[in-house]
Amino acid sequence: MSTRPRLTKRVLINGAVVLWGVLLAACLTVERAMFAPPMQVAGAEFVGSGECAECHAEISSSFHDATHAKLFAEGTHGKEMSCEACHGPASKHIESGGVAGTIVNPDRSPETCFQCHLDKRAEFSLPHSHPVMNGQVTCTDCHEPHKGDAIMGGGTHLAAANETCLQCHNAQRGPYVFEHEASREGCVTCHQPHGTINEKMLKSRNQSLCLQCHYQEQTASGQLLIGGRDHRSFVSRGTCWTAGCHEAVHGSHVNSSLRF
Repeated sequence: MSTRPRLTKRVLINGAVVLWGVLLAACLTVERAMFAPPMQVAGAEFVGSGECAECHAEISSSFHDATHAKLFAEGTHGKEMSCEACHGPASKHIESGGVAGTIVNPDRSPETCFQCHLDKRAEFSLPHSHPVMNGQVTCTDCHEPHKGDAIMGGGTHLAAANETCLQCHNAQRGPYVFEHEASREGCVTCHQPHGTINEKMLKSRNQSLCLQCHYQEQTASGQLLIGGRDHRSFVSRGTCWTAGCHEAVHGSHVNSSLRF
């Protein structure tokens, strides 16, 4: 009479360890391309960035300090990782003397950027995002691909980090008599610029957004002290900016607590 082996706890644990090891080994041995294949132009071939510089000397001369220059590769095998990585093979463009439609123009579609920035495609597909997918806004409205930091403003730039956003959102520019200190750090302190599940593209949907900065150690039970005042009854009414308390979230001319 045959007996069926018992599935003891040790057998199950050992089996799980073996399965995990197999899955881990599979993940480590999969070859992943570092860069996506360049955009294609029907019938065109890669010619190298040297040919592009013949006409686009101004762009080419300033590209050396661009964020995207880090991807630049020299030599024959690096042709596809230069200008043509984003604009597609340029032979047809050169032969035609620069006729429109013979080269990829990333300003017309975000697909070029999505080759590498796959996570941004997902973010732009979230319920609240900048209208990039329908063509009302392009990636280059906010990012500079050909010179300097791809993220305009901030850092060593003469422009403030907010300047990119204020090109369109001018009503939030100020100056205000009572400013919201978070604005000094940049709009991205509170907003996710590519897309989010929250209205107004906020990083969080409720008072937890404000509590990222406006938080203090709680020394008494049953209280929620913020600025030395118990906010326990306030937070149940809604968010900090919809409960009638701090509606002027970008700044105020009349109230230091940004009430209106």
